[in-house]
Amino acid sequence: MTPTSNGGEQDHPTGRAKGGKARAKNMSPEARSEASRRAALARWDDSVADAVCGSPDHPLKIGDVEIECYVLNDGTRVITQATFLQALGRHRRANVRRERNAALPSILQGKAINPFISQTVREKAKPLTFKLPSGGRASGYNAELLPEVCEVYLAARGAGALPYQQEHIAVQAEIIMRGLAKVGIIALVDEATGYQEIRARDALARILEAFIAKELQAYVQTFPPDFYQEMFRLRGLDYPNSDQLRPQYFGHLTNDIVYKRLAPGVLKELQTVTPKDEKGRRKQKYFQRLTSNVGYPKLREHLGSAVTLMKLSKDWDDFMRKLDQIHPRVGDTIPLPLDDA
Repeated sequence: MTPTSNGGEQDHPTGRAKGGKARAKNMSPEARSEASRRAALARWDDSVADAVCGSPDHPLKIGDVEIECYVLNDGTRVITQATFLQALGRHRRANVRRERNAALPSILQGKAINPFISQTVREKAKPLTFKLPSGGRASGYNAELLPEVCEVYLAARGAGALPYQQEHIAVQAEIIMRGLAKVGIIALVDEATGYQEIRARDALARILEAFIAKELQAYVQTFPPDFYQEMFRLRGLDYPNSDQLRPQYFGHLTNDIVYKRLAPGVLKELQTVTPKDEKGRRKQKYFQRLTSNVGYPKLREHLGSAVTLMKLSKDWDDFMRKLDQIHPRVGDTIPLPLDDA
């Protein structure tokens, strides 16, 4: 039976306790004894650093992610392994292949980013085991590793080496880096002026949280899933059930369905102000350049109408006839229905 938090016992252990009990049942008495001895030594190992500050009740917030962090008695700032992964958009228990480098955290394992990982980052990426103020133990990474991992993904993206499936990590990394830079200059000014002594203890965390939340708004899904599902149907294509790329010509179709019909000169202006990378791909989505008070609401309204017309259409030609009737391209003459003579 596994002890509960109130000192009692529970008959049905769960989680790690359940797994530990199952493993112990399959071990010989000698192996169980040795495991118990090692566990006892680990609990009383004085070489493991103590966390002198930090609590899961007071995490650092980056967007919707709560980062559990501590300061050790040697001054090292650490982030727990699980929340480190979550900060960069990975699951807290991300699986990695066994043949990969076990010395690196899962967020740094992958052929695409391997050339961009310096030896300094590899050394700093070694996990740290420490004692929690509550008395338990935890594993984490040096907090300084977080911006350096961000730099790895941004470098890989800049070189065009990052796979499509990891683009969201680079987006998160870019936002984190900008947020940390903003908070960093504020902290330096506060230290130089002495304001750090009188500011609220969570002031910097609040600034970071507000900044990240604002930046993430630009990446909120704008085009509803129905838009592309209907586009696949009307084009006679099977809708993919994975993250595979949409056909490249869908971008041209989207320009015709949406941006050529919003207002005079909108598409041309968006093409002018949205830069391309070395491979000729736009660095931002067009909708991210629209004004929040006029352009973006107009886009959402147009998308809602376009999707409705898609669902009412039997094929692509039928949809385009309806679209040209309801939302003609800017400058086009609205086609008039003619009776057959």
